[in-house]
Amino acid sequence: MEQLLTTEIYNGKALADVLTLEFIASVAGSVLGAITILILGFLIAGWAGRRVRNVGLRNRHLDETLFNFLGNILRYVIIGFALLFVLNTFGVQTTSVVAVIGAAGLAIGLALQGTLSNVAAGVMIIFFRPIKVGDFVDIAGRMGTVKDITLNYTELASLGNFQIIIPNSEVWGNTIENYSVYPVRRAEWTFGVSYGANLSQAHDVIINTIMADPRSMADPEPFIQVNNLGDFSVDFLVRVWCSRDDFFQYQADMKRQVKDALDQAGVEIPFPTRTVLTESA
Repeated sequence: MEQLLTTEIYNGKALADVLTLEFIASVAGSVLGAITILILGFLIAGWAGRRVRNVGLRNRHLDETLFNFLGNILRYVIIGFALLFVLNTFGVQTTSVVAVIGAAGLAIGLALQGTLSNVAAGVMIIFFRPIKVGDFVDIAGRMGTVKDITLNYTELASLGNFQIIIPNSEVWGNTIENYSVYPVRRAEWTFGVSYGANLSQAHDVIINTIMADPRSMADPEPFIQVNNLGDFSVDFLVRVWCSRDDFFQYQADMKRQVKDALDQAGVEIPFPTRTVLTESA
């Protein structure tokens, strides 16, 4: 009897030891499997993201910003699937997890409507590409060069080289003037001459001076006409096309060159005058 009891106790300890070893082995296997899945998931996610981003970098005709966005999206999707596989290795029902995530996402979406509107606008900007990095733009009266486009905001560098941060909802919801899309731009000036000036001479001096500059384009044809009879001057409206890269300096240079040419030709450029009549006592 004593021997039988001792045998049962021994067998009970042996069974407990076996169960403990099996449990430890099972947990260790699950942990190692989860770690392996996570490592593979992050490696594959990083590789896939880089591959997509490199497509935009290798081809200058493709938008780099768009492929950066797609690369990040693909990376997060792969990591998300890896996390679901990890949960499966521990016996967690992923369908219930997805349902919880969906409910939490709805609650977070309602709480962050303003932020999500910026994200939605950022997606629209990245996909439809009304602007891209490097463009010179005017957005709702704020002018500058696009430095970065994220899901939440667009960053501009102003003409004075200070940073301008604009929420994407304001970018997408406002008028955008993009000066970098077309390769040529039309410069425009108004030059006034006195009423006593020879208009034909003034016409020739203005247009010849401007067209003598190598930055001036003969096609499309330049435009010059008298368009206003002001209080003090006869005003010529002049429009000439040039490369967009030359526009600002070209427009400024022509103002001075035309002024010098009119002075040399003896064409008077008027300025407002006031005549004061006094009655003697």
